[in-house]
Amino acid sequence: MKFCTLASGSSGNSLYIDTGRTKILVDAGISPRQLSLRLKKIGTEIGEIDSVIVTHEHADHSSAITNLPNPVYVASSTRSLWDGKVGDLREFDSASEFEINDITVTPFSVSHDALDPVCFTIEAGEKKLGVATDVGCVTALLRERLRDSNALVIEFNHDERLLSYSPYPWELKQRIKGRLGHLSNNEAAGLLRSLLHGGLSYVVLAHMSKVNNSENIAVDAALGVLALEGSGHVGISVAPRNKIGEVLEI
Repeated sequence: MKFCTLASGSSGNSLYIDTGRTKILVDAGISPRQLSLRLKKIGTEIGEIDSVIVTHEHADHSSAITNLPNPVYVASSTRSLWDGKVGDLREFDSASEFEINDITVTPFSVSHDALDPVCFTIEAGEKKLGVATDVGCVTALLRERLRDSNALVIEFNHDERLLSYSPYPWELKQRIKGRLGHLSNNEAAGLLRSLLHGGLSYVVLAHMSKVNNSENIAVDAALGVLALEGSGHVGISVAPRNKIGEVLEI
């Protein structure tokens, strides 16, 4: 299974996954034109994407789906938002796994300020990719679903100190650090620590705030956990905001 981020952050999100037989996107929160251009850079056409699966309705995760030719899967409780607007609209139950060719997609509920937000694990063969952004707070369900992943995409959204001194309005700061917002570096590092095992190969640090975080601080938080737990075999990659991330394979 190969995967890479096409965009990551408040200005747009999309993750490309390719098993060799099936190609999907998790979220499509950038323009169809940019999706097409970035896919071409990694040797794929937008028409080759078998399905797009959507975590939640916020525009930075879903803005392109009304203009894509591909089948789009959304949580059944959010279908009414897109009825008549998406050409091939399909739905999934947020507590039940479903299949896309050789891929098993397992959605699970997370604590975020959306109608029915989910994250996903993606499994094909014996490989498992865990995708956890816009999770609000770490829960037992989140840890359980991500357990035994061979690769993880986890939001390292903000540094608590940078957020406290940022120019953001007080209300927005409260939203970001609240239980319905985003994970801090420390919270994400704690989650990562609980998920370390011998079969974990890569961790992608995603949905990083441009204003309230820095790549160095986030990477240091992740590397600190790996060093503490003796997990030097795990590779760390940072998802860029507005371009293709590193293409990884598990």
